[in-house]
Amino acid sequence: MKLLEIISVTKKFGSLVAVNNASMIINQNEIVGLIGPNGSGKSTLLHTICGRTLATEGSILLEGTDITNKTPQNRAKAGMAIKFQLARIYLEKTVRENLLISLQAKESIWRQLRSASLKAFELKIVELAKEFQLEEYLNEPAKSLSHGQQQWLEIAMAMAVDPILLLLDEPTAGMSPKERADTAVLIKKASKKCGVLIVEHDLDFIKELCNRISVLHHGNIVATGTRLEIENHPKVKEVYLTRV
Repeated sequence: MKLLEIISVTKKFGSLVAVNNASMIINQNEIVGLIGPNGSGKSTLLHTICGRTLATEGSILLEGTDITNKTPQNRAKAGMAIKFQLARIYLEKTVRENLLISLQAKESIWRQLRSASLKAFELKIVELAKEFQLEEYLNEPAKSLSHGQQQWLEIAMAMAVDPILLLLDEPTAGMSPKERADTAVLIKKASKKCGVLIVEHDLDFIKELCNRISVLHHGNIVATGTRLEIENHPKVKEVYLTRV
């Protein structure tokens, strides 16, 4: 089932074409990677998908509904969640409080005040903390977590709203090899609940994790396919693999 469909999307900044006629599909429970050299347009395409910037041309469909001109808030309400490269967490608040803030974001104030909702919040917080290896840190301030754990906390916060599509911007940046391996496991678990799009520089991470990979170069998607198809694609070797 098509979850996200990007159809001939172009993004221009004046005379600069940052993304040119890009098309992608992400299916339900699929992990898709978006790779490319620095300046290839990856971040611009991601921002176009999440609504931080609007496409100049083309369409973006989420579960068949056109969201091309929707605000980031409306895209979030439709089921889209994003984790940017730099962790956006509340460093002075505890892990528990960070997760609670995310859970409360999708509930009305009246539902939040019900005792049943409060109990459900606590159960969900514990569930998320276990899933993202943060259970023993629930009452610790987020600033005390390692870099990798802070990234996991933000992914957990994104998953707290039960998204249908999770967007991850370089989720392993600055991580140790062990943290990268653990992150791959966590993302695979998340993909059982939603589709996942990963923008990432770590090519080995992408190759091992993703069902399909799209390669962006000078704003153009030059190849899309499985790991083997991408590794053997002559254009990919020319514009990307030889440069990493």
